[in-house]
Amino acid sequence: MTIDGYQFGNITIDGDTYTSDVIIYPDHVDGSWWRKQGHRLGIEDLKGILEVKPEVLVVGMGSPGLMQVPPETKDYIEAQGIELVVEPTDKAWKTYNLLKNSRRVVAALHLTC
Repeated sequence: MTIDGYQFGNITIDGDTYTSDVIIYPDHVDGSWWRKQGHRLGIEDLKGILEVKPEVLVVGMGSPGLMQVPPETKDYIEAQGIELVVEPTDKAWKTYNLLKNSRRVVAALHLTC
């Protein structure tokens, strides 16, 4: 999976454009990702991600970075042996593209605020 481009509210992955938050797995895209508490990434929002056992999880917090990853979620991810990268989505999509060929990476990207 390659991210072709991102702008506020939409992202293009392998030629397909998505307008809802996405999780990019090694072999598919979940184009309808939503968190239980909207702008907060909770442990309960990670089930599918943890099942694929990524080396790295890249979290895009939205264009201005309003989505939060609380300390207990960060600690839980890292306790699973997963490296966590949390950045505004403007930067996170580029980080994902840099890592995808050398590491087993999953990206969870909030596309708006």
